[in-house]
Amino acid sequence: MRRAVCPGSFDPITNGHLDIIARASKLYDVVHVAVMINQSKKGLFEIEERIELIRQVTADFGNVEVEAFHGLLVDFCKQRDIPAIVKGLRAVSDFDYELQMAQMNIGLSGVETLFVPTNPTYSFLSSSLVKEVAAWGGDVSHLVPPLVHTKLTERLAGGRPAS
Repeated sequence: MRRAVCPGSFDPITNGHLDIIARASKLYDVVHVAVMINQSKKGLFEIEERIELIRQVTADFGNVEVEAFHGLLVDFCKQRDIPAIVKGLRAVSDFDYELQMAQMNIGLSGVETLFVPTNPTYSFLSSSLVKEVAAWGGDVSHLVPPLVHTKLTERLAGGRPAS
């Protein structure tokens, strides 16, 4: 069985993330979406909320499993017998950092990293930018799945600031 992981913080998941996950799901039998736990950073959505949102917006793919992880991604991969990491690249600046990570990961564990160029429609998109624009009242409905847009709007209306 061909398995891969798409890691990230997904706070919140965007259409750019969803595009990479969808494309990976066509190439692999099982795609694990690993939601990173960074205890030093307070997200807009709790980890459990992110996991549930991702499960709902990827349900139609049929081969996506979503769970949290803390620690080294290569340990997550080894524990689940996942030989490949799939990462989306938006720009050359992403490549510089991601190449270093890929080289470290293969050196640590033999886990390969595959880079998928982002759909040009989403080349500028990040969760941080979505949260910032939404916090200022900008329309981000075309940048996130409808369910995520609803939850984002509700969360920001509740007065909790975007991080």
